[in-house]
Amino acid sequence: MGAGEPVLEARGVTRVLSGAIPVTLVEGIDLSIGRGEFAAITGPSGSGKSSLLYLLGLLDTPTSGSVLVEGEDTSRLTPADLARVRLEKLGFVFQFHFLLPEFTALDNVLIPMRKLARLSDREMRTRAQSLLVQLDLGDHARKRPDQLSGGQRQRVAIARALANEPRVVLADEPTGNLDSRNAQLVFDTFRDLAHRTGTTVVTVTHDEHLAAQTDRRVLLVDGKLVGSTEAAHPA
Repeated sequence: MGAGEPVLEARGVTRVLSGAIPVTLVEGIDLSIGRGEFAAITGPSGSGKSSLLYLLGLLDTPTSGSVLVEGEDTSRLTPADLARVRLEKLGFVFQFHFLLPEFTALDNVLIPMRKLARLSDREMRTRAQSLLVQLDLGDHARKRPDQLSGGQRQRVAIARALANEPRVVLADEPTGNLDSRNAQLVFDTFRDLAHRTGTTVVTVTHDEHLAAQTDRRVLLVDGKLVGSTEAAHPA
């Protein structure tokens, strides 16, 4: 599937950890990811995959260069404005689901919506329930995380990431703790999300079988982008 107009861009992005011996996490990254694209960031362990994802997600700040979200140069934004962009336009899924254990699945999905405060309480609950239904969790809305399987917990985390209708979902090794069946379900969900709704999905993965199912693989080695190729997967 061809990507739409750029929604997420890195322009000359470098991140260096200062110290007695500075450590370069990523260097000179130029990358453009289109609307509705499902992209995988791949590479050896320690190559800077998660570091790049955190920079694209505005969870970290480049030492030099800039990240653009829908054409907006985020290097010029205040911390409060960066938080606003993350809340309104970006959704996050991590290897560990980070659900609040004392909350139900429904209440976990409600958290970002309550923070954004764009909808009424009734509208928020309707949307949260709808997201859980879409992810085949409609019957589990009232369950706490410890009452769900690992795959179900990760799908609740995906629903939470989608709560505010983000332009981009960023996922850091989202299948790292799942068996092959549940890992495939997560990737099927991401692919459907990108191709059906136009939401951009960027995921870090070390699993070549799963990466091959995305629209494009971005290869990092030693913090540098060394390749960006369309993945040969069935339409």
